[in-house]
Amino acid sequence: MTRFWKPFRVIISLIILSSITFIFIDFRQVFSSAWYDRFTYLQFIPSILKFITFAGILSVGFVVVILLTMLYGRVYCSTICPLGIIQDVISYISRKLRTKRFRFKYARPNYFLPYSLLILTVVTLLFGNLIVLYLLDPYSNYGRFASDFGRPVYILINNLLADILIKFKVYALSPFDIAHFDWLVIVFPLMLLGLVIWLSVTRGRLYCNTVCPVGTFLGILSKFSLFKIKIDTGKCTQCAKCAFVCKAQCISAKERTVDFSRCVGCFNCLTTCDNNSIKYQLSESYKKKKIEVQSTDESKRKFLAGSLLLTGVLFGLSRSARGGDTQGKSGKNLIPIRKKHYCSPPGSKSIQHFNKICTACHLCVSACPNGILQPSMLEYGMEGMLQPYMDNLSGFCNYDCTKCGEVCPTGAILPLKVEEKHTCQVGIVHFIKQNCIVYKDETSCGSCSEHCPTQAVRMVPYKGVLFIPQVNESICVGCGACEHVCPARPYRAIYVEGNPVHQLAKKPEIKKLEQKQTEEFPF
Repeated sequence: MTRFWKPFRVIISLIILSSITFIFIDFRQVFSSAWYDRFTYLQFIPSILKFITFAGILSVGFVVVILLTMLYGRVYCSTICPLGIIQDVISYISRKLRTKRFRFKYARPNYFLPYSLLILTVVTLLFGNLIVLYLLDPYSNYGRFASDFGRPVYILINNLLADILIKFKVYALSPFDIAHFDWLVIVFPLMLLGLVIWLSVTRGRLYCNTVCPVGTFLGILSKFSLFKIKIDTGKCTQCAKCAFVCKAQCISAKERTVDFSRCVGCFNCLTTCDNNSIKYQLSESYKKKKIEVQSTDESKRKFLAGSLLLTGVLFGLSRSARGGDTQGKSGKNLIPIRKKHYCSPPGSKSIQHFNKICTACHLCVSACPNGILQPSMLEYGMEGMLQPYMDNLSGFCNYDCTKCGEVCPTGAILPLKVEEKHTCQVGIVHFIKQNCIVYKDETSCGSCSEHCPTQAVRMVPYKGVLFIPQVNESICVGCGACEHVCPARPYRAIYVEGNPVHQLAKKPEIKKLEQKQTEEFPF
């Protein structure tokens, strides 16, 4: 039974990792919305936030995780958490590529940094700010890795294969456009991905035991787990084989002890002992053990300082208003667009609600079929960095689409029915006459009116045969189609200003066509 635990863990973890990865990179929307909930139900932080939002039995996945931890230890870290599983994959591949056999070494615990980050996360959360939580949340970080890096690569491979197949007159695949995004938003995920890869290759699961607040919290709970890994001192020969394969570096062969609070439940040690001296069994005691406070590792101090410095640099980056393409110089009469508020996704109720619940996992970014949802930099301010916003330069919100609310794992975007979506006003259209090509170039256009689903923008007579846009704010839903297609450069002539609190738009009037009565056929 002891040797059964590891293969069982590996099979389950690979199923979970591949499933979660696919829902982030899948641009064809193969899975239905119900499958998204199944794959994200047990993700710890999203489940807590969803419970706060809905307070229902269907959002208590975090309770299941806590119960599993109290029973079996940190199995969440090794079997359910996608960031933890990918670290195991990276570590496994790196060992296979090495010419020399790699061995882990026991490292004494350092509780200063993990506990400090956990306290910082809880304190900022109590003050209503989620930024520390979602910057360190393992699920959200993996979501950003998969969405920001994995999905574009997946699309590029699809497009390459589609081009090759088309040459052979096979049309099984079709090309897909990659939406525009601001490269600054990938700086933090890229730096964190590099850190995760480096630590996985050199120190196994050090990230989980040092940086991740979920790992730290579950590590505290695992001290009281019902089942624990224990070394039989009578059989142990201190060969250290178990310590050599321990990715958490928590097994001391010299002292014949296991620091179960740092054990991530990989079960590598169970299959490597020749004397069967290490077992996963019922805990003998629940007595509290004193934690020896060790001196802080200098390298961890440097890492913390570097992380804070990087965050400060990202916060300090300013961004000019994105009124249009950067090419060209504005004319004398052109007016730049300066938005006070950017639109949050339909169903998010308000920017404040969205900022308080969203963990920036980017699942809605991946699921958005038109690419309008993009990671933010400072569109919401510092507290909303990396959270998705409606980027009308990248796309527009489909009038009948409710995908983002269906896949959101935290309740930051509430599900809407199609009828509710039709009147959900996330922003209001504004028209700048001086920027319009009908006004400045005296040429016909009408792109904004043609793409408006509610006819909040319509063309009215202007000069001679020319028509110019006229807006009706009351029936506008803020989908951004008009802004997306507007050909005016460098500043668009029409744009959507976000509503801090979503409003209810009026339904557009549908005029019936008058039918002219014709004379009856004489025969």
